[in-house]
This record gives sequence, C-alpha cells and structure tokens, in this order.
Amino acid sequence: MHPKEAYDLCCKYQGKRVRITDNQGNLHVGRITQVDNRQVWIMPDRNGYGIGFWGFGGAGFGYGIALGAITGIALAGLFFI
Repeated sequence: MHPKEAYDLCCKYQGKRVRITDNQGNLHVGRITQVDNRQVWIMPDRNGYGIGFWGFGGAGFGYGIALGAITGIALAGLFFI
C-alpha cells in the first residue's frame, strides 16, 4: 500500500476501530487516535489484542505505526475480538 493511500484511509477511519497489517506481518487492532504525514497512532483494545499489551503511550495516543510500513487497513467489527 502506498503511504499516501494509507494516510488517506487512516484519516478517514480516525476515531474508529481498525485492523492494520504491517510489512512484518504483524496485526494491530485498536482505535486510531491520531494521524500525521509519517505515522498513525493506534490505541490497542483493552484485552491487549494486537501486539500483546495496552495502555502504552502516556499521552493517551497509543503507539505509532509508520505509514510506509502499512500493507493493509480495514475497519474492525466486533467479530475481530
């Protein structure tokens, strides 16, 4: 996925729960809290699904994923829990 395409989708889905796949094959599930021209910040679900922890990022933004590392993004419904 081109970084501009990832940026546009992240902006569209900001505040929503998404599934993001990165170029290392990792799956990240959570709510998009912030987007800039380099990264998207995602707050993982409370059960830690995604990269194995939650509550990281003292400012409440979650953790960042580089837009260039995103290979896929989709809205995540409740069936992805």
